[in-house]
Amino acid sequence: MKKGICFGCLPRDWSLEDKLALAARAGYHGVEVNTIEDPAQRETVRAAAAAEGIELPSVMASGHWQNPLSSPDEAVRQAGLQNIRASVDTAVAVGASVVLVVPAVVNDTQPYGEAYDISVKSLRELAPYAAQHNIRLGVENVWNRFLLTPREMDGYLTDIDAPNVGLYFDCGNILNYGHPQAWIRELGRRIIKVHVKDFDVNLRQFRHLLQGSVNWKEVRAALSEIGYDDYLTVELPQYPVYPDQMAIDSSHHLDRIIAGE
Repeated sequence: MKKGICFGCLPRDWSLEDKLALAARAGYHGVEVNTIEDPAQRETVRAAAAAEGIELPSVMASGHWQNPLSSPDEAVRQAGLQNIRASVDTAVAVGASVVLVVPAVVNDTQPYGEAYDISVKSLRELAPYAAQHNIRLGVENVWNRFLLTPREMDGYLTDIDAPNVGLYFDCGNILNYGHPQAWIRELGRRIIKVHVKDFDVNLRQFRHLLQGSVNWKEVRAALSEIGYDDYLTVELPQYPVYPDQMAIDSSHHLDRIIAGE
């Protein structure tokens, strides 16, 4: 497996070049970037990563909370669609293969079924654009009160019915309502990328790796069973002091998780 880290996990005040140099020095193979609107900036990021020998395997779309793909307001939905298209364009420019998508935002003013139907409609519209550019869309399980069981996630992806739309699985997010190893074993054929963070079920707080309730030995075993050999990408907050140390520590934690011992 390959070790990755989200761009936002790297020290905020550092230059682009210093952030990528840290990722390389810490032993990461790749960095997940956010949506980049400016074509010139996309090329700058691509070149800086290449200079450090760092891959840019995935793009985290940036606008789906503000402009949900499930919104009944068509102007809002269209803005969300455009953000995903910009994320696909970013992926093409930097050499990524996957765009992370939050499929819906469920609230108390919109029926769940309506959010589901509009979200499926949106992903069906986006899938051909992504496919034209050889990009896969990874629907992530997040705290959006949507797709709360593996069967529901599987049915949702079946309803979209697009071979380039799969699951971007987050091991820590799932502990709020399930067990990561169970989801992995049931949805193995759907998983295209994996985020890693920990979560303490007693405190109900996200934690750094190996400090929460995720059974990493079982997660590693489940990933092995489904033949997953792609990125495990860290998505965690920086330490309040020495923010670069979080990236370094998490890389070592990933070594232990991947070793499975």
